[in-house]
Amino acid sequence: MPKRPKRPKLLKRCGLTLLASTLALAGCMTVGPNYKLPDGAVVNRDYANAAFDGADRAPVTQGTVPAKWWRLYDDPALDELVNEALLSNSDLRVAAANLARSRAEVEFANQQGGFSSKSSVGFQRAQESAEQYLLTEKLPVVNEGVLDLSVSYEFDLFGKLKRGVEAANADDEAIEAALDLARITVVADVVRAYVDSCAAAEELGIAQRSLSLQKQRVTLSQRLRDAGRGNQSEVTRGQTQSDTLAADIPRYVARRRVAQYRLAMLLARPAAQLPRATLACKKAPHVRQPIPVGDGAALLRRRPDVRQAERQLAASTARIGVATAALYPSVSFGASVGSVGVAEDLLGASTNRWAFGPLINWNFPINGQRARVRQVEAASGGALAHFDGVVLNALRETQSALANYASDTTRADALRTAYKSAVESADETHRLYSAGRESFLSDLDATRTLTSVAAQVAAAEAQVAQDQVTLFLALGGGWERDEEVAVGAGGK
Repeated sequence: MPKRPKRPKLLKRCGLTLLASTLALAGCMTVGPNYKLPDGAVVNRDYANAAFDGADRAPVTQGTVPAKWWRLYDDPALDELVNEALLSNSDLRVAAANLARSRAEVEFANQQGGFSSKSSVGFQRAQESAEQYLLTEKLPVVNEGVLDLSVSYEFDLFGKLKRGVEAANADDEAIEAALDLARITVVADVVRAYVDSCAAAEELGIAQRSLSLQKQRVTLSQRLRDAGRGNQSEVTRGQTQSDTLAADIPRYVARRRVAQYRLAMLLARPAAQLPRATLACKKAPHVRQPIPVGDGAALLRRRPDVRQAERQLAASTARIGVATAALYPSVSFGASVGSVGVAEDLLGASTNRWAFGPLINWNFPINGQRARVRQVEAASGGALAHFDGVVLNALRETQSALANYASDTTRADALRTAYKSAVESADETHRLYSAGRESFLSDLDATRTLTSVAAQVAAAEAQVAQDQVTLFLALGGGWERDEEVAVGAGGK
């Protein structure tokens, strides 16, 4: 009776293969540093999280900045403009496209590694070289065919793929923060353009009223001259003042048009098609209540540029692991089946083939890979420095905005007081001049003072309105969606 063929060597090899794979999997580790915000980062320092310096000198409170801060103006026309800009602005469309691209990159990173497969089918008529098979006789011309199917599973033994996913996710969150930053920038630009348009219209109205008043005084001077109670020099000086006031009017008209063109660009529509309420606005909007500003800690949590820089630091840290893992071998386990040979013999015993086992690829770091690790480590250090700079700039912008707001508010209050005095003085002087108890020069000087102070008040109030927009922009609110606000409120 014939003996059964022995198969110990085959079993031994399979056992060694499985043992090697098991040991490799048991030794899995994720190289590179785990991300943690450095303790020495500026964002962790006490002064970065404290109350703002100078907040006690400005009309502000420590309350929470509202998500839709522009509604503090209580201006329906402004609210309509902001809502339309958030839907149609071209910069926001670009930012949204960047975010969609980033989401696709995250999906791509998540699909790397693990199972993969490939197949190939090929047919050709050829004559192979005999010498490559160590033959001396010429081989015949035949039809050759190839059928092949392979499946493999890549093990992420050293965390290269995991770190790649971490980097992709952090990059995606940074781009999402960039979209939020674009939103608050667009909102601030819309409010600023609207304020500038309304303020220019207000200053234009003051200039026109001042010009009308001055023309009335010139007419009166002419009558007094004709009656023998005045002279031509008084009429000439009055006319000069009138011409000077008239020269300022085109400047206000142009400023208003420029602001409307800026609004039209932000809303992606022609300036002539802006809402009627926007075109008819003749008084700069103001927040009539103290502005809630919070503190440094709330500011740094809220500002998208701070979040963007922090996520960029996280991505740089993850890339250290990606570069470090490239120093180690990659291991995958695969199996393949196929048939290769003369086309007529395909799928026969003489042409069929199969294989399975671990595949180990290890490129020793002789091609600068260690330098690549040092490169990404230096990039991570630069990302930390950038993050610190963004935090410091956020604090500077907010405190500077508070200082300017406090100063300009005080100046506007003082000018309003001066304007009341100028009105009383001009009225009294004009009555005395009409009664012949004051000179025309005194009346002209009082009128000039009144018009000058009126223009200064309008300009100061416009500056206060711009300061409010600048402060809101520095505070970093306005990017939150309605659903995010609702979730945040429900979690408190």
